[in-house]
Amino acid sequence: MAGEPQDDCLFCKIVAGHIPATLVRETETTVAFRDINPQAPTHVLVIPKVHHPDAAALAAAEPAIAADVLREAGEVARDEKLESYRVVFNTGSGAGQTVFHAHAHVIGGRGMQWPPG
Repeated sequence: MAGEPQDDCLFCKIVAGHIPATLVRETETTVAFRDINPQAPTHVLVIPKVHHPDAAALAAAEPAIAADVLREAGEVARDEKLESYRVVFNTGSGAGQTVFHAHAHVIGGRGMQWPPG
């Protein structure tokens, strides 16, 4: 069921504390932790504590929590002292999503070109 923890979800296991992660922030509705395969000097994931497969599903089902994820992305950038940064939501395997639990990548600390990839 959407919103409920999934036994086979890596991020649900991080939220539950069953898998360690380098946490940088935590709120009532979100967790932010360092990406284990960083693509920039700063690469932090911000996830909702509730399970939804992608950002669109999260926004449709729980828009207030989707807003919390975006707000926390900004707080992570502030805490990391990023003057410029990118917030990325990958949706679907063709776009590079590998964990099907909604999450935002906060990426910064180096110059970035547009368009990406």
